[in-house]
Amino acid sequence: MARYALILAAACGFMISAVSGLFIVPFLHKLHFGQTIKEIGPTWHNKKQGTPTMGGLCFILGTVFAVCLALTSLLHGSPELMGGPDSRGLYLAIFSAFGFGLIGFLDDFIKVVKKRNLGLRAWQKIAGQLLVTTALLAGLWMNGTLSTSITLPFFGMVDFGILFYPLSYILIIGVVNAVNLTDGIDGLCSCVTFVSMLGFLTLVSFLGQFVMSVLPAALAGSLAGFLIWNFYPAKTFMGDTGSMFLGGAVAGLGYAMGRPEILFFFGAVYIWEAATVVIQVTYFKLTHGKRIFKMTPIHHSFEMRGWSEVKIDCVFSFIAFGAAALGVLFAYVYYL
Repeated sequence: MARYALILAAACGFMISAVSGLFIVPFLHKLHFGQTIKEIGPTWHNKKQGTPTMGGLCFILGTVFAVCLALTSLLHGSPELMGGPDSRGLYLAIFSAFGFGLIGFLDDFIKVVKKRNLGLRAWQKIAGQLLVTTALLAGLWMNGTLSTSITLPFFGMVDFGILFYPLSYILIIGVVNAVNLTDGIDGLCSCVTFVSMLGFLTLVSFLGQFVMSVLPAALAGSLAGFLIWNFYPAKTFMGDTGSMFLGGAVAGLGYAMGRPEILFFFGAVYIWEAATVVIQVTYFKLTHGKRIFKMTPIHHSFEMRGWSEVKIDCVFSFIAFGAAALGVLFAYVYYL
């Protein structure tokens, strides 16, 4: 029954996400919810001016229906799986996705409706992200699944004590914003996160956390459906609404599983993207104007070298797949 629920979640997510684009994308066009060149970044993306943003509503809608359908199926077919720490962990991961997604939605809304290019103020974003992170960690603590000990390669289990909490704030918020940075060209964030969700789905299945696997299955299917609209040439962008929802889901799943260290594998491409930005900005300030990369996040640097968006999507997805495979291998060695 558990496998049937996962297949149902993936199929439902795909269908609803793909079909909803037939209505959501024209609706966003009608409302003039278009992306502006300043928000896209490089000037050679000029042709993308006006492409509808907030298209992430498609896969959010698909994920919601898919999760509800799969949980209903499990409730009737395998009720013994429901109600334990794993199911509550699933709800907390979903909360994380929607909590951060709401911040992204407000940011998009201010940009496209209020016509304020920068969206939310920096302090408003940080305050919102701190609030959601605090609620997530508090929920995990009350669920009894939050531990200050994590597994590190070669070192095994290490207890970070009180230091675990500030590091968790940095990791969760960092991952969410790194996913947001990855959404810079057509289909990139969707493709990479699709691979990441397959990694989560494999791992939670190995660990026997079957209820938890509903979310990555639903998201993987929904993202596959969304790629019909988001792959090059994109008919819609996911916007901060979508990218922060995905970031919340990735971070939430890692912590809900009780394995935050796995984010360094399943989130490797996001972390790489964010690291290049940090390195570039730091070097630029220290050298008074010199650069290491042609442009950051790093996918834009590859564009400047002549790579097509499709090639970048494929190569980055392959890297994400390799990192996810290493994550599963790491889990096999240290968890099983």
